Amino acid sequence: MPSITPSLWFDDNLEQAAEFYTSVFPNSKIENLARATEAGPGEPGAVLFGTFVLDGTRFIGINGGPVFSFDEAVSFTVHCKDQEEVDYYWDRLTADGGEESQCGWLKDRFGLSWQIVPDRLYELVGDPDPARAAAATQAMHGMRKIVIADLEKAAANA
Repeated sequence: MPSITPSLWFDDNLEQAAEFYTSVFPNSKIENLARATEAGPGEPGAVLFGTFVLDGTRFIGINGGPVFSFDEAVSFTVHCKDQEEVDYYWDRLTADGGEESQCGWLKDRFGLSWQIVPDRLYELVGDPDPARAAAATQAMHGMRKIVIADLEKAAANA
C-alpha cells in the first residue's frame, strides 16, 4: 500500500515552522531542508522545501509564497491520554500568536488548525446513557480547551 504524507504550504517560514513543531512533539526531527543555490531559484540559502517527522508521521513542507493559507477545512488531531497531555499541547501550540477556538480546536502561530482531544472525551460522548452523553457533548461545546474534569462532572450530573 502506498504511504500518504501530508504536504503543507507555507509562505516563507517552513524552517521556523519545522523547528517549532519538532520542538513540541516527541520523537520528532527535521529530515531535510532543500535550499536555493546561487543558480536559484530565489535567494541563495532560502529554504524551498523540506521534510520533517512529528512523532513518526512524516510531513512535507514547501515555501510557496502567500498564494494559499491554512483554514479549518484541514486540521490535525492530537489524541491525548490525560489532562496533562491536553494542557501540554494546548499551551505550546497556542503560544506566541496561536489562537484558541472552541471544542478543543486551535490555530498555531502559523495558522495551522489542530484538535487537542483527550481520549476520555470519546468515552464520555459515547456513553450508552444518552443523557450522560448529551451532557458531556453540551459541556464540550462550551469549552475552548477540553477539561476532562468538567466533562466528567457534567456527565455525572445528567
